[in-house]
Amino acid sequence: MTDQIIRVDALLPSEIAHRAEEVGVKKASLDTLSMFALAVLAGAFIALGAVMATVITAGTSGVLPYGITRLLAGLVFCLGLILVVIGGAELFTGNNLITMAWASRKISTAALVRNWVIVYAGNFVGAVATAILMFLTKQYTFGGGAVGQAALAIANTKVNLDFVQALALGVMCNALVCLAVWLTLGARTTSDKILAIIFPITAFVAAGFEHSIANMYFIPVGWLIKQFDPTFAASTNLDFSRLDFGGLLANLVPVTIGNIIGGVVMVAGVYWFVYLRHTRGKVS
Repeated sequence: MTDQIIRVDALLPSEIAHRAEEVGVKKASLDTLSMFALAVLAGAFIALGAVMATVITAGTSGVLPYGITRLLAGLVFCLGLILVVIGGAELFTGNNLITMAWASRKISTAALVRNWVIVYAGNFVGAVATAILMFLTKQYTFGGGAVGQAALAIANTKVNLDFVQALALGVMCNALVCLAVWLTLGARTTSDKILAIIFPITAFVAAGFEHSIANMYFIPVGWLIKQFDPTFAASTNLDFSRLDFGGLLANLVPVTIGNIIGGVVMVAGVYWFVYLRHTRGKVS
C-alpha cells in the first residue's frame, strides 16, 4: 500500500489562486435558495460583529485613547468574518474574489452577477433583521444608555460621509477583507483560518474603513433608536437629520462601489494577473 503524504503547511500563493478559482466556481453554482439562506446568515454574522464593536466603544470617549478603543473594536468585530468563514456563509464583500473564476472563464458574467445580487440582498436581510431584533432587546439602554449613544454616534457619522470619502474608505476596507479571505483559503486548520482573519479585519475596523454589509446593521439600528425612542435619541444632542433611508442609500452606494473596487481590482485582479492569466480558458 502506497504511503500518502498529507500536507499540513499553508498553501503557497500560487496554490491559493487556484483554490480561490475553484471556490468561486462552487459559490457561483449554488442553487438560489441555498445561496440566499447562506447570505442571510452572513449578514447576521457580520451584524453580530458590529454589535460587539458597538459595545466595546460604548462609554470609552475620554476614558481610553482613540487608537486603543478602535483596536479593541476591531478585535471583537472579527467575530463576524470568523463565523462566515468557519461556520460557512455567503458574504458579498468576500465574494468579490469570485471574479478570479470569471476572469479565467470558468463562470459566466451572468453567474457572477447572479451571485452578487442574491448574496447582497440576503446580507441586507440578515443584517437588518439583526438590527430589528437588537432594538427589540433594548440592549441599547445598557450601560446607562452608553451602548445606544455609541450606536447613534456610529450611525450618524456614517450617513454624514461625503461620496468620495465613503468610496475611498470602502476601497481600503474590502482590500483588507478580501486579503483576509485570501489568507484563509491557504490555511489548513480552523485555528489557522481564525488567525488569518484577525489582523486584516482588526486593521480595517481600527482604521475606520467602511464595510457595506456592516453598515446594513450600523445605520438601521441607529435609525430604529431615533425613530422609536426619540427621547433617548434627543438626549445625545446630535443632529440626526440625515439618519434616514436616504442617508442609508447615500452611504451604501459609494461604500459598495468602493468595496467592489477594493476587492476586485486590488486583490482578485492582482492575484489573477500574477498567477492565473496564463491559464485563462484552459480546462483544469
